[in-house]
Amino acid sequence: MKIDYLEIPSKNMQITKDFFTSVFGWTFEDYGPEYMVFGGAGVNGGFYFHTDLTCTTATGSILPVLYSENITQTQSDIIRAGGEVVKPLFAFPGGIRFHFTDPNGNEYAIWSEAKLPTGIC
Repeated sequence: MKIDYLEIPSKNMQITKDFFTSVFGWTFEDYGPEYMVFGGAGVNGGFYFHTDLTCTTATGSILPVLYSENITQTQSDIIRAGGEVVKPLFAFPGGIRFHFTDPNGNEYAIWSEAKLPTGIC
């Protein structure tokens, strides 16, 4: 068995669509005002409208981890599009990563095989 589909809450569907299209180039198909599927992410999934829920590691949620070939550019793109870095770049046995929240408050991580840039501990 493999993971086939992820569903993530969204407080604002248009902001979600704009953010992920701008930063990652994902595509979307609306299924009414309260659900949309995304494509181009490497896994199938959708966002559903909910005003009170967010997915964060602090609440025990899974952590969607995305890959970037240029992690520092991706971090800049996330901030420019309204995301927030909640855990700065750090090294781990496979490379480096950081955590961010989308404009709805959902937490994700970005990783790369790269080494930490000079001056970051």
